Amino acid sequence: MKHNWFKRLFELEQNETTVKREVMAGLIGFFAIVYIIAVNSLILSEAGIPLEAAILATIAASVAGCFIMGFYANVPILLVPGMGINALFSYTIVQSMGVTWQEALAVVFISGLLFMFIAFTRFAKTLSEAIPQSLKEAITVGLGLFLMLIGLEKGGLVEKGTNSIIMLGELGDPQVLATILTFLIAIILFIRNVPGNFLITVVAGTLIAWMFGLINVHAAGETSFSFGEYMDVFGAMSFANILSLTFWIAVFLITMVLVFENIGLTHGHVNFINRPEKFARAFQANAVSAALSGLFGTSPTVATVETAAGMAAGGRTGLTTVTTGTLFLLSAFFIPVIKLIPDSAIAPILMIIGGLMLENIRHLNLEDLSESFPAFFIIAMIPFTYSIADGIAVGFILYPILKIAIGKAKEVSLALYVIAGLFLFNFVFHVMS
Repeated sequence: MKHNWFKRLFELEQNETTVKREVMAGLIGFFAIVYIIAVNSLILSEAGIPLEAAILATIAASVAGCFIMGFYANVPILLVPGMGINALFSYTIVQSMGVTWQEALAVVFISGLLFMFIAFTRFAKTLSEAIPQSLKEAITVGLGLFLMLIGLEKGGLVEKGTNSIIMLGELGDPQVLATILTFLIAIILFIRNVPGNFLITVVAGTLIAWMFGLINVHAAGETSFSFGEYMDVFGAMSFANILSLTFWIAVFLITMVLVFENIGLTHGHVNFINRPEKFARAFQANAVSAALSGLFGTSPTVATVETAAGMAAGGRTGLTTVTTGTLFLLSAFFIPVIKLIPDSAIAPILMIIGGLMLENIRHLNLEDLSESFPAFFIIAMIPFTYSIADGIAVGFILYPILKIAIGKAKEVSLALYVIAGLFLFNFVFHVMS
């Protein structure tokens, strides 16, 4: 009887699947993406959000995102806080732009509302067409390099030097050795496409760190599970500086990454399962989940690449996603263990994910310098300036300038001229102030 309810709700028979297959796909999807709890939480803690609260926020947003996608869109797309955009949240908006984490959560909420407006209207297509493909690809590649740099720093392999941009870490440092050994395990498992490779990496990396004396396993038993700290983060959005230019630049950056990243990923996922008609609802579920992320206390959720793991296992409906969301909910009981995971176990995952994002560079048109040079500047400036905002701004300003220089001003959309003008105004404003 229960299975019949599932079949009707998730249209299992119409999609030629079964409850068992969908649940197994959800289980596989969970083990492919569960690493995000530790990774995202550590990145959020860099913004000043307490670690345990960041863990709960990540879990809550993942549960809500998966349930919304599963019940509303009925597709097996996993929604969890996204890599890259969490770095934008912590390192650029909070650390570089000087926005407090409470204000940054308000930025996420408003960006989510704008995303919803776009997703529930025709603006999604209009905005997507306004931005050149070369700049979209460059943002992904630049974020990839930035994640690799963060991974290298977290692992102690490089660090900012006083007389140089970076310097190598000491090879005799236990953290460096632990990171290197963990990375070798991670890359071998990943290349061999071992199921749950990132989860295995986190476990192995934590054990290696323990053997090097970097963590104290007895601390797990001394850590109590409490929602008290999380209550100071849930709904802690601050709109005190909503009228400032910095606030709205941050909103623009988050919204742009949300829209373009989810358009590409959602299209790819629904096409993979031959259900393109589901794009609109899946995209709308993305938007609602992203807005709720600010309320829960985390950077925005996005459609994940790891979704493909569940789809490859046979997942075709929202039951797969709901299963994964339920497992995320149960993971809240393992927070004391999650808090023990060291940077050396997380750093290799950041490096690998960053490397995967670099693959988008093959889509750039290298024969047209007016297309490739703005893209190259975005790619280089994001990690070199340690600012995703500045990197994107330079590329968006340079693009129309080069098009005008070669007599192709009409190839630039009005929207892009406006965006470039806003970025230029921001640079001038900061120089004059």
